[in-house]
This record gives sequence, structure tokens and C-alpha cells, in this order.
Amino acid sequence: IHDTTSDVPSIHDQPIVSEFPDELPVIPPVHEVECNIELIPGSGPISKAPYRMAPIELKELKDQLQELLE
Repeated sequence: IHDTTSDVPSIHDQPIVSEFPDELPVIPPVHEVECNIELIPGSGPISKAPYRMAPIELKELKDQLQELLE
């Protein structure tokens, strides 16, 4: 069932930009952008140990998953 009396606007009723103002006559030319990353002297990379689950917790998790699969 298709309601043709709906007030939903059609895609063809939407305004479309077909003219650009004189301020933007063309796409800007490609130019080099300067990017700096400032470092603090004497600092080093952040070291974070990977997350590891204790063997007992891992066994409990495996048991719980196995129960769910059964």
C-alpha cells in the first residue's frame, strides 16, 4: 500500500546549487601545508603493557563460553 496523499517532499522538489558565487570561481590550487608536532625535551614514548588475562580468569571465561554454546 502506497499513500500518495502524503506531504513528504520529493527529491526533485529540493533546491540544488547550480551556480557558484564569484568569490569561489574554481577549486583552490594544491599547496603545501606545514605541520609540526612539538615534543617535550627528555620525554620518551609511552609504554603500556598489553592486557593479559590471568590464567584462572581465562579458564573461567572459557568455561562460561562453553556453557553458553551448549
